[in-house]
Order: sequence, then structure tokens, then C-alpha cells
Amino acid sequence: MNRSMTAIVEREGEGYVALCPELDIATQGDSVTEARDNLAEALELFFETASSEEVTRRLRGEVYVTRIEVALG
Repeated sequence: MNRSMTAIVEREGEGYVALCPELDIATQGDSVTEARDNLAEALELFFETASSEEVTRRLRGEVYVTRIEVALG
């Protein structure tokens, strides 16, 4: 069974950080692809080892990533 999760990747210093906001799990890597792949691995390990109670406690129902425009000054 697969589940679709959100991955937010941003540059941090010389590398990249990947965050899954639904579970508040983050990883890092030297490239966007590596950070994303590391996040996928961390999420798979979490779902393999966490109890159903922990998954329920940590999982946020809906997360939306969008852009907004704001006035400057």
C-alpha cells in the first residue's frame, strides 16, 4: 500500500533539507534528489516501526503548500 505525502525541499548552506510536514520528519542531502530520497527512506522506516497510535498522534490530516503575494513596505 502506498500513501502520498508532502515533501518540501529547500537549500540550507551547502546542502538541502527535505521536510514532510504531515509527520514533522526531516532529512538532508547533498542534492535535491538525495534529500528527497532520504526523506522517502525515513518515512518508510517510520511507518515500518511506529505503532499505529504514534502514527495517529503525529499525522496531520491535510497540509497545503501554496504561494501568496504580499505587499512590501
